Amino acid sequence: MFLELDTVVLTRDLRKHGLKRGDVGAVVHCCKDGAAFEVEFVTADGRTIAVAALPPQDIRPMSGRELLHVRELVRATP
Repeated sequence: MFLELDTVVLTRDLRKHGLKRGDVGAVVHCCKDGAAFEVEFVTADGRTIAVAALPPQDIRPMSGRELLHVRELVRATP
């Protein structure tokens, strides 16, 4: 499963936070039962955009063969 400080990739959009499938985050907390993981998403300058509690199916490990991509953050409208 995932460990704290693992780099992970979103498998679905999180519109509430303006995040998209493929965005990269870091696991900052693991629930004991593995039912959820708190993942922090930050901008390139280190500003936290969101810390979201996500079930394991909403994230996946990052492969060493993947290429990172940059996009401008667009906030969702409520």
